Amino acid sequence: MTTTFTLLAGLFLSAFTSATLLPGTSEAALAGLIANGHHATWLLVVVATAGNVLGSVVNWVLGLYIDQFRDRRWFPVSPDQLDRASRWFGKYGLWVLLFSWLPIIGDPLTLFAGVMRVRFIPFLILVTLGKAARYAMIAGGAAWIASFILN
Repeated sequence: MTTTFTLLAGLFLSAFTSATLLPGTSEAALAGLIANGHHATWLLVVVATAGNVLGSVVNWVLGLYIDQFRDRRWFPVSPDQLDRASRWFGKYGLWVLLFSWLPIIGDPLTLFAGVMRVRFIPFLILVTLGKAARYAMIAGGAAWIASFILN
């Protein structure tokens, strides 16, 4: 029981950090746990999705308040870059959040959703759909590969 909790907590934490600026390896953790075969795949996908979505919610909250720091010297993004990204997000709308699972651009999308004051419920729905679909595909691929290796 403790081992299961520890593994699930590790997967959750890995997925959480993967959605923030911190490094994470949630895809590898999910694939490894699926290949192990000791846990229900649906449970692993739910845990990874929940951790990753919660990390995106942190980005969204940061985006709500980041604008007040844009004129500080230590701020990592220039005002022009922030304005350009905000215009881009405004041009394509909140539907781009379905792509929040993509490497490199996914995390900034969730941050700029906060900057653009996207309402929380639509944000949560779109981000969850995109991230759940990604983890479901990873789970399917890992299960398929494991079936060839183990058989």
